[in-house]
Amino acid sequence: MIGKKGVGAKKAAKNSSGPGPPTQVDVYRKPTLPVSVDDAAVPETLLPAGRPEAASRSVALVTRIVEKAHRLQEPAVAKYVARLRAKHPDDSPEQLIGRLERRYLNAVTVSGGAVGATASIPGVGTVTALSALGADTALFIEASALLALAIAEVHGISPEQTERRRALVLSVALGEEGIAALGKVAGVRGSDALARLAGPAVSPGQLAGLNRILTSRLVKKFAVRRAPLVAGKLIPGGIGAAIGGAGNRALGTLVLRNAREAFGPPPRHWDVDGTVTALRVVDGRRR
Repeated sequence: MIGKKGVGAKKAAKNSSGPGPPTQVDVYRKPTLPVSVDDAAVPETLLPAGRPEAASRSVALVTRIVEKAHRLQEPAVAKYVARLRAKHPDDSPEQLIGRLERRYLNAVTVSGGAVGATASIPGVGTVTALSALGADTALFIEASALLALAIAEVHGISPEQTERRRALVLSVALGEEGIAALGKVAGVRGSDALARLAGPAVSPGQLAGLNRILTSRLVKKFAVRRAPLVAGKLIPGGIGAAIGGAGNRALGTLVLRNAREAFGPPPRHWDVDGTVTALRVVDGRRR
């Protein structure tokens, strides 16, 4: 079930513009970099989508990673958001979401750069970097799952059942495409679809089928956009670190855009024990 959840009363929120759209790096239109890599050594999520056996393994791996993210993060998401609110008590929901977005983008950027840097270490090189790519992929997906669930918490959406949490994460990761698929099942359009993940609007059977479709679509989209970055990260001499960091940042920026489209405008107030507490306006500023 999904319900509105409050995380505590708030002081006045300072006027803050929130984060602007992060700088996007156009890496997807570049041709594949001239690096020969044995497919057997590349993490399964990065294998060409045109190969049926690779696609099947990719779906299974992404599903396992997303499920792991759910199990690890379900009891921690509310505490994570509550800690951030306690640290920044004057933040509005919009400002807090901005902090969540910046933390996410910094995490995935550093992860991508670290893999690229590994390829430049003398005596370590490409083989070790290939093994690190698997961990980098897992971190990217798990960080994206945490971002989606944390933003949902700020919006007052807290799915407790595994299939419903999975549907939320996958829908947000896919952006407009995912929300449209969810809305078709729920019988609504736009960001309202996320709030309809509860109860009779979407049955368990519908959720299971929807999640299989969304997982398959996510694997294809993720593999196609990430494949050129694999070769880039394996370039030695420090170049891979720059490509890896910039590439992950571009993918992270796409996830942020998808999340904004999926959830719609942030709430203008915090819920306190089920009671709406509106932000005050003082001297032209939201408080």
